[in-house]
Amino acid sequence: MLLQELSEAIGVSGEEDEVRAIVLREIRDVVSELTVDALGNVIAIQRGSSHPDYQVMIAAHMDEIGMMATAVDANGLIQFTNVGGIDARILPGLRVKVGARRKRGVIQWKPIHLGRDPKTASIESLRIDVGASDKSAAKPGDRIAFDSQFRQLSDTVVRGKAFDDRVGCAVLIDILRAGPYPVTVAAAFTTQEEIGLRGAQVAAQRLQPDAAIVLEGTYAYDVPDPLLEPDAGDVPGNPGTRFGAGAVITLADRQMITDPRAIAFLRQSAEANGIAYQVKTMGGGGTDGGAIHLAQTGVPVMPISAPCRYIHTPAALLNLEDYQSVLALAQAALNTIQPETFQRA
Repeated sequence: MLLQELSEAIGVSGEEDEVRAIVLREIRDVVSELTVDALGNVIAIQRGSSHPDYQVMIAAHMDEIGMMATAVDANGLIQFTNVGGIDARILPGLRVKVGARRKRGVIQWKPIHLGRDPKTASIESLRIDVGASDKSAAKPGDRIAFDSQFRQLSDTVVRGKAFDDRVGCAVLIDILRAGPYPVTVAAAFTTQEEIGLRGAQVAAQRLQPDAAIVLEGTYAYDVPDPLLEPDAGDVPGNPGTRFGAGAVITLADRQMITDPRAIAFLRQSAEANGIAYQVKTMGGGGTDGGAIHLAQTGVPVMPISAPCRYIHTPAALLNLEDYQSVLALAQAALNTIQPETFQRA
């Protein structure tokens, strides 16, 4: 399964090489132009059959959250910092892979026999143990990734790391394989999204698209909150996005307020084609759309995401029916968008 290969590949922000190699292999034969820019973005052009001069950029980022070695203690324990948004509470005891040689290690924590400590450990106070006894354990700058395997949990549910945004990468590859479309597709597999949308900013300035679709993995917050009292209820009162309820159309996040015309167009495309969708109303997080919509004189952006449970952890869950809804909605948009769709009167 392509999604499994993408999920298990390591591509912490700034070192997306493994993911990029998979992308290049999968799309080389279905696009007319293919380049890799200075930031490592993969840019691919697939010419449209009816409106080749109208260009829709589709972005999916290749990078994942992770960590980076900052120093090594004299006894071989590795100090590190986060690369992207990581909740330090999940780290103690996790398995990781360190550096280009993928040394396997574990993030240390004291045994429960020595007492329970209710305090949350800071990343700065944690260390990674790779079984070394001296400073050869790692070099400052080595990327550190979660050591996680992809698993099929049922006919419709899979588990893996980096679904934000290897899900988007897999969908974009599927889109290109099924093309061409009436409009020209400018695919951008971007870098460094998790640390500031940097690859997307460069790609959008280069492509100068007429419109854009951003493919993402977003959070499905429809499970009990472990910090609430047991009798506080089963799920949050307004989870915003639900697992298995279809593609997610984002109204707003920290980086962008979605153009109402884009929201209406996506809703119409979904309803006309019987595609399951839901609307994300909570404003957290961000996508490459935050950079793309500000390119040149402005770009209408259509954000489409797959809801994933436990995102930004080594074990996110994805419903494959949601994946298909994201793919179907993006393809419906490409098949129906017209040069005048987002023209202002």
